[in-house]
Amino acid sequence: MTRLSRGAPRVYLESPSRKREAEFLTRVHRSQRLHRPWVKAPSTAQQFRELVERSRGERHASFFVCSRETAELAGVINVNEIVRGLFQSGYLGYYAFEPFAGLGYMSEGLTLVIRQAFDVLGLHRLEANVQPKNQRSIRVVSELGFRLEGLSPRYLKIGGRWRDHERWAILAEDWPKRRARR
Repeated sequence: MTRLSRGAPRVYLESPSRKREAEFLTRVHRSQRLHRPWVKAPSTAQQFRELVERSRGERHASFFVCSRETAELAGVINVNEIVRGLFQSGYLGYYAFEPFAGLGYMSEGLTLVIRQAFDVLGLHRLEANVQPKNQRSIRVVSELGFRLEGLSPRYLKIGGRWRDHERWAILAEDWPKRRARR
């Protein structure tokens, strides 16, 4: 596999569905070392089914990032807790699967999801909360044009522990500028 290319995307987005359950759970199991301590991905059939069900709600949008070459799952991106009205905002959550981690697949997937969030869902703001030591994830959001807004101590409980997170955000009006520079 090669790193992120400037040509056509190597990924496409797919809505979560039960047809990917076995593959998803296998990939989560094989990616445990990659995910720890950054994220707690659904690891049981029941948790997977809850992810699929939640993705159909008004306050969440979930996407499977799939390799164009092999149609395999490369990762997952969620826009969580979508708030409408005056806020028009959502929180990004994402994780890659082995062997796709570190090869640019999630950057390409996030580019597609950000475009979807601003152009289709009509959101104004996306926020990504990243643990300060997760340098890969910080590099991804930084390169996509997110700005560091601050530190939220003990922000999310992951792996049984409250963990600090840096708050990164991008606004819809900043996204076309970023897209034009690519």
